[in-house]
Amino acid sequence: MMSKRIAAPDSSICVACGACIKVCPREAISIFKGCCAIVDIEKCIGCGKCEKICPAGCITVKDREEI
Repeated sequence: MMSKRIAAPDSSICVACGACIKVCPREAISIFKGCCAIVDIEKCIGCGKCEKICPAGCITVKDREEI
């Protein structure tokens, strides 16, 4: 069963630092073409670790229905 929540990075402010990748327990985040974080919706459990660690503040954990 999928989590009801999911991480949603804002590509317009992401600095592609990779901090979120290091803390994700499900390896659900990657950096797309060196410019921004993307989330694998099948893997993300919405735990919020990436949201807390992001130095740019670009990740928000939202209800899946909001995405």
